[in-house]
Amino acid sequence: MQSTFSGIEIGKRSLLSHSIGLSTVGHNLANASVEGYSRQRVEMSATDAIYRPQLNRAERPGQIGQGVDVARIERIRDGLLEQRLVAQANGEGYWGTRDSYVSMLEQIYNEPSDLSVRHLMDQFWDGWQELSIFPEQMAPRHVLLQRGESLIEGINSRYESLHMIRTMLDDDVRASVGQINDLTAEIAKINEEIIKVKAVGDNPNDLLDRRDLLVEKLSGFIQITTDSRDPDEFHVHTGGFHLVQGRIARPFDTRPEPLDNGFSRVVWAHSDEDVRIRGGRLGALVELRDGDVRTEIQKLDTMTINFVDLVNEIHRDAYGLNGRTDTDFFSEYPFVENILGNYDRSGDGAFDSTYLYRMTGAHRLTANEQIGLSGTMTFSAAAGTLDVQYNPTDTVRDIVARINTSGAEVVARIDRNGSLELRATAAADRENPDFVIRNVEDSGQFLVGYAGILPATGPDGAYAWDQPDAALALRDDSRFSVSPLMNPSGWIAVNPEIAGDPATIGAGFGSAGRAAESGDGAAALAVAALRNSPVMVGQTATFDDYFADAVAEIGLKGEQAALAIATQNQIMKDLRDFRQAISGVNIDEELAMMIKFQHGYNAAARFITTVDRMLDTIINRLGV
Repeated sequence: MQSTFSGIEIGKRSLLSHSIGLSTVGHNLANASVEGYSRQRVEMSATDAIYRPQLNRAERPGQIGQGVDVARIERIRDGLLEQRLVAQANGEGYWGTRDSYVSMLEQIYNEPSDLSVRHLMDQFWDGWQELSIFPEQMAPRHVLLQRGESLIEGINSRYESLHMIRTMLDDDVRASVGQINDLTAEIAKINEEIIKVKAVGDNPNDLLDRRDLLVEKLSGFIQITTDSRDPDEFHVHTGGFHLVQGRIARPFDTRPEPLDNGFSRVVWAHSDEDVRIRGGRLGALVELRDGDVRTEIQKLDTMTINFVDLVNEIHRDAYGLNGRTDTDFFSEYPFVENILGNYDRSGDGAFDSTYLYRMTGAHRLTANEQIGLSGTMTFSAAAGTLDVQYNPTDTVRDIVARINTSGAEVVARIDRNGSLELRATAAADRENPDFVIRNVEDSGQFLVGYAGILPATGPDGAYAWDQPDAALALRDDSRFSVSPLMNPSGWIAVNPEIAGDPATIGAGFGSAGRAAESGDGAAALAVAALRNSPVMVGQTATFDDYFADAVAEIGLKGEQAALAIATQNQIMKDLRDFRQAISGVNIDEELAMMIKFQHGYNAAARFITTVDRMLDTIINRLGV
């Protein structure tokens, strides 16, 4: 039967429940400005009635209620919305990072400007044009020397700026790896606490909010997916691998890459395997460092080494006012001192590779002549090797164009003497060195008897760089040059002999071993003609094309990044506003809830007072 004091118990339950409600409102108000906090609501339910069907009960209809109780305290959260936020945060981190760094690249190119490399090169060409008009004077030579030094300083400065950005990116990669490790470690720690709280039947709302916030921040760094189907283990994956598994976090680490200036590889700390980085801030940093900025440096290096080679090729045949010839205008430094290009790539103290940049055939060719041969040439490429076929009806010019557009990491041209010249390009793979010819083979006679580079057809006459003294396998009457020092755009300089004596600058060609006449400006005119000649071997035709393409490409990348981040920011704003509307703390709503619980508390207190008076009447006022 119902107790005489059951009213007191009902009132007490109501007081406690409304007190918890007021405390929850206070907790919401206190955390209204906390990032990632979700408002909480007290869910109340009626306490079990005094009579239940399976128990003995009084013979009266209906059940007598026993008041209210707090069933749970829940956070207001939309799970599907949270998944969308985690997915979109990845794009926000990726495009935000690209936008900021591409803006730096745009500032480096500084186009159009009187200080840009393109303007300095235009002035350099104009200097040669002026020298061709006044070849017997010293003044144009002094002007040309000054403009040459300014151009080289501009190229060096651009390289230093690009290298600085790449170094910044590498520092940012290592810092981001540290932040990712901190986030995963904290998520794993929170997972452990959540399991403990759930084990005693409570809802760890604040811990769940904190974990959701950390997961969203982690998604900004790297593409992740989450799995909470197992109530005892919350999983975070990236690239198909566990990043967090319950209370276990698997950290990343960085390893220096010796073949790429010591820049860092991101690896799994427990296995030393490369991490498959996709999206997010870390993905953008690695892509910019090893893709965009590295490519810009390689393009600048390619332009520089071609520019220097072509100017020196003409200038070596020219005569200065002092009668000197066979002098380079720019200094070139080989990658190795060994004249055969032998190099110890493994670092074990023994030569194991051959570093050659250029191979020149022994025979003079005619560009428009049909070769009358068929076969397949094999060159090194970004991945393995690449075949280039030729047919009897092809002209030499056709084959050169086909090599240059094939995608091989070897390009071709006809030099001033009419000989076929093969040159190495920058390497796509970071593990391969730039400007090193790695493989040349011909199943027919074009590179053998026709051009005069290889000694024999097929594998027996092939050139392969992964052995010492490979240069000796070329034809005896062919010529070759050792690969240049890494990043020529960073160290190239005007020849000190010319800087010390501008009279050494050649303006005219001699003939029959005699020096050029004082009024001969043919050599200077030939150098000036390089400006608009299709001399940039490979996909780019002229030097002007290089500058136009470089500026246009960076501009398009900047425009793409700006549009993408603007779109991504708007998407994230809409999603966050939607989440705030659902999960955010509304001060007015909380005050209304506070008044509700306050009135409920006051009513419960008044009820207890009334029951107390009734009991007082029964106990103290009845009887004698």
